[in-house]
Amino acid sequence: MTVNDVTSIHEEFDGERLPPGQRQTSQFPVLSKGKTPSWDMDTWEFTVTGAVETNCSYSWSEFVDLPSETQRQDFHCVTGWSRFDNEFTGISFPTLAEQAGVRDDAVHVLFGSLDGYSTDLPLNECMREEVLFAFELDDQPLPSEHGGPLRVVTPHKYAYKGAKWVTEVEFLSEPKRGYWEKRGYSQTANPWNEERYSSW
Repeated sequence: MTVNDVTSIHEEFDGERLPPGQRQTSQFPVLSKGKTPSWDMDTWEFTVTGAVETNCSYSWSEFVDLPSETQRQDFHCVTGWSRFDNEFTGISFPTLAEQAGVRDDAVHVLFGSLDGYSTDLPLNECMREEVLFAFELDDQPLPSEHGGPLRVVTPHKYAYKGAKWVTEVEFLSEPKRGYWEKRGYSQTANPWNEERYSSW
């Protein structure tokens, strides 16, 4: 299995591998806004809508049949811990965007989840190979408490920008805030600048 190592991403942001204010841990703490939702493989559906040429809908088997890859990534939680060398397998955001055909007026992306969670990012922050819709962690199905069957991982951002239990992506022609962003968390969420909370 080929693993693409992207743990040097911190160099792009002129920072150390461990961002300021973070502590490294080998554990993987579980943090969610509520209870872990249940899901049924037979009825699970993933949708791509909004400012796209083609609205897309995938069953579980259709989604995992899309071209996938494995990346070695670091994971930075806004609460102050980082876990290095996670091997996530999934579909890159650009691969999914290509399937739908992103319109010229798309500038922002809103992710939605089974538990009602949402988070947002500018389109240009999503169109990176490191942004994965991950369904495996360390060669095992992604555990439900960590967002399985499917979560977004964003190694260039704090992890609240990577929605657990993700089931929908909406391409937007103007920004729209997600769950924590409405509650004062940073829109930009750059770990190397310690952008944890909004300045307003």
